[in-house]
Amino acid sequence: MSEPAAVLFDVDGTLVDSNYLHARAWHRAFAEVDVIVPTWRIHRAIGMDGDQLIQTLAGELDDAASARADDWHSRLYLDSADELTLLPGAREILAELSSLGLRVLLATSAPPDELAVLRKLLDSDAALYAVTGGEDVDTAKPDPAIVRVALDRAGVPNDRAVFVGDTVWDVRACLPVGVPAIGVLSGGIARAELEQEGAAHVCDDVAQLLRHLDDSPIAALL
Repeated sequence: MSEPAAVLFDVDGTLVDSNYLHARAWHRAFAEVDVIVPTWRIHRAIGMDGDQLIQTLAGELDDAASARADDWHSRLYLDSADELTLLPGAREILAELSSLGLRVLLATSAPPDELAVLRKLLDSDAALYAVTGGEDVDTAKPDPAIVRVALDRAGVPNDRAVFVGDTVWDVRACLPVGVPAIGVLSGGIARAELEQEGAAHVCDDVAQLLRHLDDSPIAALL
């Protein structure tokens, strides 16, 4: 490579099979504040900033009830952490990209307690150049702030980076920053939706991405 380049990874639904645990936790959390939200609607909002998710799905809640729902979600999700599993190819793609000389980053806004669980499960710190977390930004995706922070930590311009994520919120966060987004279907969002949002490339999961790096935007970084 003539100059440094980076691949930024979302974690939930991209490297770790956690989206449905989040959806279940939010469903139960809303029930605790007497709001019933269909799980399919919750699933489609996973990956969105937490405050925005609550406003979108349960806008009738006042600030106190919203805070209680948020607390319940965190508690219920962490209580189910032993159910988390890696998605196919998660560790392998991080290790391979690092070995190729790319700067590999986790670009997530997960809060510290959740991020600690995810990093322990990934067990891939040796392959990581840097990590972002919820304490780094005021607002999560689709706000592009976390992508900008990740680029800054990677020390690369936007044309020397690619983002890998599973939701439309990932793609929307990348577009204003000019970072190509690779979409994966492992979070449960349809290929057509990711492509319609502007994903530069879509594949089933990171295992498939690893097998076909030469056909993806990552090839242009190497």
